[in-house]
Amino acid sequence: MAMGISAPFIRRPVATTLLMAALLFAGIVAYPLLPVAPLPQVDFPTIQVTTQQPGASPETIAATVTAPLERQFAQIPGVSLLSSVSTLGVSAVTVQFDLSRNIDAAAQDIQTAINAAGGQLPKTLPAPPTYRKVNPADSPIMVIAVRSETLPLTEVDDQAENILAQHISQLRGVAQVAINGQQKPAVRIQLDPEKVASLGLSLEDLRSAIVNLSTQSPKGVVDGARRSFTLYDNDQITEAGPWNDAIVAYHAGAPVRVRDIGRAVDGPENVRLHAWANGKPAILLVVFKQPGANVIETVDSISRELPNLRAALPRGIEVAVLQDRTRTIRASVTDVQYTLLLTVCLVVAVIFLFLRNIWATVIPAVTVPLSLLATLGAMYVLGYSLDNLSLMALSIAVGFVVDDAIVMLENIIRHQEMGKPPLRAALDGSAEIGFTIISISISLIAVFIPLFLMSGIVGRLFREFAVTISLTIVVSAFVSLTLTPMMAARLISADQHAQHGRLYRAVEAGFEALVGGYRRTLDVALRFQGVTFLVFLATLAATVWLFVTIPKGFFPQQDTGLLIGTVQTGADISYEEMARRTQDASAVLLRDPDIESIGVSV
Repeated sequence: MAMGISAPFIRRPVATTLLMAALLFAGIVAYPLLPVAPLPQVDFPTIQVTTQQPGASPETIAATVTAPLERQFAQIPGVSLLSSVSTLGVSAVTVQFDLSRNIDAAAQDIQTAINAAGGQLPKTLPAPPTYRKVNPADSPIMVIAVRSETLPLTEVDDQAENILAQHISQLRGVAQVAINGQQKPAVRIQLDPEKVASLGLSLEDLRSAIVNLSTQSPKGVVDGARRSFTLYDNDQITEAGPWNDAIVAYHAGAPVRVRDIGRAVDGPENVRLHAWANGKPAILLVVFKQPGANVIETVDSISRELPNLRAALPRGIEVAVLQDRTRTIRASVTDVQYTLLLTVCLVVAVIFLFLRNIWATVIPAVTVPLSLLATLGAMYVLGYSLDNLSLMALSIAVGFVVDDAIVMLENIIRHQEMGKPPLRAALDGSAEIGFTIISISISLIAVFIPLFLMSGIVGRLFREFAVTISLTIVVSAFVSLTLTPMMAARLISADQHAQHGRLYRAVEAGFEALVGGYRRTLDVALRFQGVTFLVFLATLAATVWLFVTIPKGFFPQQDTGLLIGTVQTGADISYEEMARRTQDASAVLLRDPDIESIGVSV
């Protein structure tokens, strides 16, 4: 079997070289195209449904909005987790599905459930519930703060949403730009309850009148003998001044204007949304990447575009990067890449130390970069990324990669020392050891079969690790059965092993001393077999004890340089007081010299 695999490659060195060059080229091309991420991409099929009912208490929201929606969502098949938050005027229901569930099909089921719950929801909702697809595993890759010392926040928000957010969301790799501290410009009407009551008016009547005044409705058509005219009139009032003269009701035949019962002021659409950057009012743009996108390339493209966007904004608006998540990702990936390179160098050095022959070292050493680069090409085809787990798999696989080549090379050299010509030694040696190499590779891959079969988030994360290391082993076995014997037949001869220099003799003396020390230790162990067995039992017991007592976790703790915290107050605390306390907490943190920046949103 192995003869059929290796012999054609040994006899056709040009074809073998071209095949290996193709694998090498595929890996070199795929390397810069692979996405870079801290961990493998795991998409949780999750949908968040948001409903707004301004002015409603959390208890009212929970009973009249959240509960009917939850009852309908609970009937959808494949729901693994259902959670909700009911706050003042807002209901947010999060529905998480099984990992095997298609997110688009789940979204259709969510819309059907929303329609079914429509009859149970309050009729006074300003708009029906809306849903959006979210991924809890995705963290923001960048937070951008937009602020101004001279312009009002409503104008800053208008520029941030219509220029910055729009352009950033169009960049490759950007999935969404969320707005924190949104300050959409609006006209707010502040009523005096006593004046309203004295005129015998109700708040609902006034609300309906205001809605009718701000709605642009069709006016009809005037048909003439020869021409037809469409009537158009813009009823919408966008500034506070004209609203004060708007008629909202009649009392005793006299018109009641807004200024008679209160006043209209320019302000934000929602006064309960605010954000601060380093203690100053700001609009925060939170950027999320698309699944599978290269996080480093995405952040770099945003950073290149920011100077152009700054130039397009009015004077006085400042744009600053508050958080760049790629700092720690770059450092982490660079560290693992350095570890991988160091591993390759150490493996080659150990090979040379034991083989003590330049060509005998080069042949198995070629297997290492060739196998790793070919694996990178396969990773690109499978849609994998360069992350901590895949790079760790490549680092671990380096030790497996050289084993097959060394076994093949040593057996061919043994046949050369028997007096066979290099070509015959390569043919006979590869035929003799080929099945052994295949068996070793299969046994190594079998170790990772449980990781292939794991389900849930753990299986999703470690499947990429197992597949990457298995691919490297397969490529290594293929290279050892093809390239290694071909190179050995043309680059190594028995005469090279007959000549020994000073390095060989020095290292050999060290090996003999090492073997002598091992022999003396083994004699002691055999002389005191009872003590040796007790030491073995004690070591086994200590291993079990350490396994039980050592702290366990999903992933080791990593210092990313980012802290996320929440400020929680009592239910009876006003919004203004909550915002003040949040700013006080931010001010305390800013006094720490180790803190670079703080973003806060309420």
